Amino acid sequence: MGVELKLEAVVVPVADVDRAKEFYGGLGWRLDADFAFDNGFRIVQFTPPGSPASVQFGTAVTTAEPGSAQGLYLVVDDVEEARTELSKLGVEVSEVFHPGAPGAQFEAGAQNRVAGRDESSYGSFATFQDPDGNTWLLQEVTTRLPGRVTEATYASADELAEALKRAAAAHGEHEKRHGGEYDEQWPAWYASYMVADRTGQELPE
Repeated sequence: MGVELKLEAVVVPVADVDRAKEFYGGLGWRLDADFAFDNGFRIVQFTPPGSPASVQFGTAVTTAEPGSAQGLYLVVDDVEEARTELSKLGVEVSEVFHPGAPGAQFEAGAQNRVAGRDESSYGSFATFQDPDGNTWLLQEVTTRLPGRVTEATYASADELAEALKRAAAAHGEHEKRHGGEYDEQWPAWYASYMVADRTGQELPE
């Protein structure tokens, strides 16, 4: 299919719009909209930090039961750090775990969760719920599988800074392997490294 289809918003069913608004605002998510209309329709939208997609909830938005949204993914670089930050905000977050059986990251397989992180990318999780019981999964992704990301884009200055730090560290090792001499082509090397790092391709040496 040649037409781009960009998933930019997901509806989360809630019973109390103001309560949900307070919860998601308390997470530090950006409030994009809160529009109420005379016919009773109300739409609220929040965007998580660094996310290209948003969540929406409100009145007369969905017929789904409040709390029925399960397994919504929030991808993070460090699941322990993300868990700590959420806990400091007063959110009840599970301990970090990895699946002991396929699908154990979801509620139906909770009995097969193994405490502690998995050393592989995509393998470590923690969960939390909003006041209605909609369930969120924190998933640690450190290295993307090839082909999952095709563009080297960065959602924030902090994200770009972290990418530059990784490139700088890798380039330092690159220079050591080549006699420790100054690399005049470092901008091109950085660019190649950052694109490969972001898109899951083989990293330059």
